[in-house]
Amino acid sequence: MPIHDFDFLAGTWDVANRRLKVRHSGSDDWDEFPGRSTVRPHLQGMANVDEIAFPTKGWSGLTIRLFDVEARRWGIWWVNSRDGKLQAPVFGAFTGAVGEFFGEDLDEGRPVRVRYRWTRHGTDAARWEQAFSTDAGLSWETNWVMDLARAG
Repeated sequence: MPIHDFDFLAGTWDVANRRLKVRHSGSDDWDEFPGRSTVRPHLQGMANVDEIAFPTKGWSGLTIRLFDVEARRWGIWWVNSRDGKLQAPVFGAFTGAVGEFFGEDLDEGRPVRVRYRWTRHGTDAARWEQAFSTDAGLSWETNWVMDLARAG
C-alpha cells in the first residue's frame, strides 16, 4: 500500500554524500562528506520526518514527507539549518523499489525542475538522488547523491 512506501526508512542511517561542487556547468567535481540521519514515522505511516546532520559541514537538514490519501502521492519538503527556509515541495510515488518525485524550484535564482529519486536496496541500504533540469525535464543533471546504510 502506498501509504507505507517510506516505512523502510524508519531508524538511523549512516549516509555517504556526494554533491557537485558546481552545478549547471557539466562539472564532474564532487564534494564527498558523511552524514547521519534519523527517520521517525508518524500518523500510522502517512508521514515521516528525518533529521540529517552533516558534521564536517556544520549544518543539518530536515525532511518532511506526507502522503496525500486523495491524490495517492507523496509530498516531500526540505529545510536546512543554514537558511531555515522551507524549500518548494516535490510530489510523486513509488513503482516497485524506485520512487520518483518532481517539482519546480529556483537554484541560485535560476528556475529548475527538480527530481528526487529514491531506490530501496533491501532493508539496510537505500539511495537518494537529486537532479535539476533547466530545460523542462528534457535533460537532467544529478547534483547530489546519498547512499544510506542502516546504522548498527
